[in-house]
Amino acid sequence: MRSSFYPCYNSTWVETGYSATLGGLLFGSGLLGNLLALGLLARSGLGSRAAPSVFYVLVCGLTATDLLGKCLVSPVVLAAYAQNRSLWGLLPTPGNSLCQAFAFTMSFFGLASTLQLLAMALECWLSLGHPFFYQRHVTPRRGALVAPGVGTFCLAFCALPFAGFGRFVQYCPGTWCFIQMVHEERSLSVLGYSVLYSSLMALLVLATVLCNLGAMSNLYAMHRRLRPGSRGGSRDHAESRSGPKEACAHPLEELDHLLLLGLTTALFTVCSLPLIYRAYHGAFRPVSSTASEESNDLQALRFLSVISIVDPWIFIIFRTSVFRMLFHKVFIRPLTYRNWHSHSYRTNIESSL
Repeated sequence: MRSSFYPCYNSTWVETGYSATLGGLLFGSGLLGNLLALGLLARSGLGSRAAPSVFYVLVCGLTATDLLGKCLVSPVVLAAYAQNRSLWGLLPTPGNSLCQAFAFTMSFFGLASTLQLLAMALECWLSLGHPFFYQRHVTPRRGALVAPGVGTFCLAFCALPFAGFGRFVQYCPGTWCFIQMVHEERSLSVLGYSVLYSSLMALLVLATVLCNLGAMSNLYAMHRRLRPGSRGGSRDHAESRSGPKEACAHPLEELDHLLLLGLTTALFTVCSLPLIYRAYHGAFRPVSSTASEESNDLQALRFLSVISIVDPWIFIIFRTSVFRMLFHKVFIRPLTYRNWHSHSYRTNIESSL
């Protein structure tokens, strides 16, 4: 591989024109969110006498994985910027050992977080769409096996470049290493591993999106059945007769989950697709040595790292009672009151006729 093809392939210095500001912001926000999420999880777990749910077990594993990945990857990047030395030159003896470990860590936690997100999406879809199967086969004990199983699979899969299938390489500006996604030599092993990794990520993203869409469909059906004016909700509304809040308690809860699932699906897709596209683009495009290509790869990797930042906010912090109360007060309550008032007005007109 020509060094001109990867200008920073074995460089020991960080290229000029890059700043550690964005990396520091990503690390700080990810660390704060995951620590806050772990604190909320510990508080809810210690304060509850009931057995932990499957969702609680899965979200604990995801949060711990995201936090560990941030703590292993981001400090190395910030140290490289602070000392103005690339990963090849950061150790006392220059070499690619730190680069290899960094690239393995990046690929491992990127794949592990995606697999755990799929497990959570599958759990949500089964609990809503197939409740009898869920109650019989999905248990917290089996949910606790997800994180070790995912870790074992990702450990074996991401270690394949050490065995000669695939290659890790240093990208510009010299502060990060990852799977080689551009193949000047057209090596079948390098090309095969890059395409295999991106294809696996694409399948996981597709499966997660489909599970979330199925869960959203079930939640929307519940919301329609339970809202005032529907056949399923008219009896509940007649029994309460005390206002919109009591009549729509269950629909509001389902609407919360529906909005969170929609937000999760959109963010997860937007943050995952750039890296998948760059891997396929680098595997099959004509060979080029332009610096903009590596800059685009860096941007795709940053998009992927955003997932571990937004995960704790979506799955934990946004589900707290304080946020739910604020969300209901600002967004849901005006809409609910308008719908309830319209339904009451229509009911009065019909009764007068």
